[in-house]
Amino acid sequence: MIEQHIVTYREEANELLAELETSLLELEENPTDEELIGRVFRAMHTIKGSGAMFGFDEVAQFTHEVETVFDLVRNGKMTVSKLLLNLTLRARDHIKSLLDASVSGEESDRAEGEAVIAGLKQLVPSSPNEPSPPPVQSQPAPDAGAETLKTWRIRFKPCPEIFLSGTKPLGLINELRELGTCHVVAHTAGVPVLNDMNPELCYIYWDIILTTARGMDAIKDVFIFIEDDCELKVDLIDDGGTGDTDLDYKKLGDILVERGDLSPMEIQKILGLQKRFGELAVAVGAITPDKVQSALVEQQHVKNVRQERATQESTSSIRVPAEKLDLLVNLVGELVTVQAHLSQTAALHGNTDFASIAEEVERLTNDLRDTALNIRMLPIGTTFSKFKRLVRDLSQELGKEIEMETEGAETELDKTVIERLNDPLVHLIRNSIDHGIEMPDVRLAAGKPAQGTVHLGAMHSGDSVLITIRDDGAGLDKEAIRSKAVERGIIAATAELSDKEIYNLIFAPGFSTAAKVTNVSGRGVGMDVVKKAIEGLRGSIDITTAQGTGSTITLKIPLTLAIIESLLVRIGPDYFVMPLSSVEECVELTRDNIEEAHGRHLANVRGAIVPYIPLRDQFSISANRPDIEQIVITNIHGTKVGFVVDSVIGEHQTVIKSLGRMYRDIKGISGATILGDGTVALILDMGLLLQSVETLEQGGVSSAIPM
Repeated sequence: MIEQHIVTYREEANELLAELETSLLELEENPTDEELIGRVFRAMHTIKGSGAMFGFDEVAQFTHEVETVFDLVRNGKMTVSKLLLNLTLRARDHIKSLLDASVSGEESDRAEGEAVIAGLKQLVPSSPNEPSPPPVQSQPAPDAGAETLKTWRIRFKPCPEIFLSGTKPLGLINELRELGTCHVVAHTAGVPVLNDMNPELCYIYWDIILTTARGMDAIKDVFIFIEDDCELKVDLIDDGGTGDTDLDYKKLGDILVERGDLSPMEIQKILGLQKRFGELAVAVGAITPDKVQSALVEQQHVKNVRQERATQESTSSIRVPAEKLDLLVNLVGELVTVQAHLSQTAALHGNTDFASIAEEVERLTNDLRDTALNIRMLPIGTTFSKFKRLVRDLSQELGKEIEMETEGAETELDKTVIERLNDPLVHLIRNSIDHGIEMPDVRLAAGKPAQGTVHLGAMHSGDSVLITIRDDGAGLDKEAIRSKAVERGIIAATAELSDKEIYNLIFAPGFSTAAKVTNVSGRGVGMDVVKKAIEGLRGSIDITTAQGTGSTITLKIPLTLAIIESLLVRIGPDYFVMPLSSVEECVELTRDNIEEAHGRHLANVRGAIVPYIPLRDQFSISANRPDIEQIVITNIHGTKVGFVVDSVIGEHQTVIKSLGRMYRDIKGISGATILGDGTVALILDMGLLLQSVETLEQGGVSSAIPM
């Protein structure tokens, strides 16, 4: 059980560290934002407290030192400075290294931790090394007198199993007593008779009226370790303002309604024993019934809106291991295959009752598939904070002024896709910073602002997500790329290439136009890795650039890797699947069309010449060729390319199965799927298939792939 708690702590601590990093970066832009300061403090407070509870003493001790400094910031005794943020970000990295070391067993860099603590202590105005009393200690006396006393209503309702976690509710209430003047009322109506009582359960909850100079944060900090194990409601009922001179407090009914002990309906029911105010007002002729009705409608409307909002806010969530979600999605994939078999069998038998059941199963399967896939969806913004940190640190290292803008953080993608996108995005952003954004003096000389901008955005587009990395830097130098490609023998000096083809040369292995190699980039390692990683996700990458203005790199990524919408085709006895997102249209290819092209693989589609790849020849399928074939026209990296098949079966929901180890190196095949009748269909990777054909043809080698 304790091992499970430790694993849970590591997961929560990593989430808190991500939140801490985000808060610190936001705090750099708004150094006086008290809410952000509170978030930083609470994140460290929780990491420290839970760490001490589960045996992470080094984490707890180190975090305590950092938390102490930020407590001064929270209390207004220190200001947020760039140096403080730099040290706190280093502290965040050190805590992460301590957590990682607890898993790997490796030694953490304790010297780094000591250096961070030493730097933080130098920032503290009341350093213990100073012999004389620090001036800040003389400030609390006048401040204390000036602090406003506020009154809070706290309802603390622990879950019945609270004792099992070792928590003592009375200890928490005593902590509240230390904050100020306190009245505590225990609610004991839920205590059962002695014979029914379980001594391990808590049947009591408390209402506390607290008058204190401390704020909401101080009250919530008391319950910070059990906030998931209790119902906690903290309301400000007196703000200590001198303007409120009314000595009377709220009516008893209003207080009971505010506390939730009585609903407005119950109050109205009780009040209904006497004549209602509206009826009295109408009876004396002070108001018309229409006006009373209008006021009641407003009252009911606002109440409904608030109830709906309260319901949404109370929606709970649970933590589930990713492995269980993977298993669920795999099972749903198997169910989709079985459902396809059921539908096919029902169609063969022609039984209407059987067909009706098959349709119902298909509907439920589709709903279950969508729900299962949605569970794995995460907002891509969870990774944006990492890139903000990357831009911040790299721009400082390179002496550049760069601001990062993000957009579409709420766009959702499959968890696995997000994880596999991290490295490609790091490469692209590093290249934008190193090669794209110019030095401040160069930018000013070019009439640009000294500060450059890197924009990272995400948005849905059909069954894909478009991720854009845009900078306002120097843009790609077409001539420099071409010259470098000729120099390295990637293209011939006489090759005629379009602008897009020249820009795509940067994805060639080892290609770089950097004049010198730095520790950021310049070795030509990265962009080819980026391309492979994106293609591994069945995505595509596109570049638009203008020299002197900047570049935009757009990644098109499928929403999920488990199930795709596809086009099912047949060649001879074999079935193949093409991702529907790349397919534009299907046209017929007759014997006459082939003769008119004089053997060249070119088709005339409404006046446009489209090259095509005959898959029958490509896969060496020897079955009889039909008189009329089909060309499936696709869009690959902005270029139209056709793939000739015998017939098009139609759209198909494809559950992707990985190929065995022996088939992994086959170019142009990305996986397989099982059809409803149990037949295996191969999933085509049209981009790699086209690349493979081009490479083999340039080498003068037959491009046939044996099947």
